[in-house]
Amino acid sequence: MPRQQSYSASEAAAALGISVETLRRWDRAGRIKTRRDGANRRVISGSEIARLRGGEQGELSARNRFRGTVREVKVEGLLAQVELEAGPFRVVSVVTREAVEQLGLKPGAPATAIVKATSVMLER
Repeated sequence: MPRQQSYSASEAAAALGISVETLRRWDRAGRIKTRRDGANRRVISGSEIARLRGGEQGELSARNRFRGTVREVKVEGLLAQVELEAGPFRVVSVVTREAVEQLGLKPGAPATAIVKATSVMLER
């Protein structure tokens, strides 16, 4: 993400891979530093987003990472479905169209799926 001066709450949430509601909770809890613009909207600096992203090393608590290659991207309206081939695994994710554009996701592009879940269900 280019480091412009500041980002709206929705832009910052997309860059961090979280929902806007999570960003609001982080703000109330003091986990993220925000300021308010003239219309009383949350604004987040590029350096604050970089701090939370952990730089290029990707300091996330999620340990399940599937590095692979984008095989297919289907865009419809505001959402996009991205299929990633990660070794013997096929990972499908639904994200915003804006995220696909910002990340430059297209068939053949390298990408990493990061999975953080509180529960996993299996059926046989």
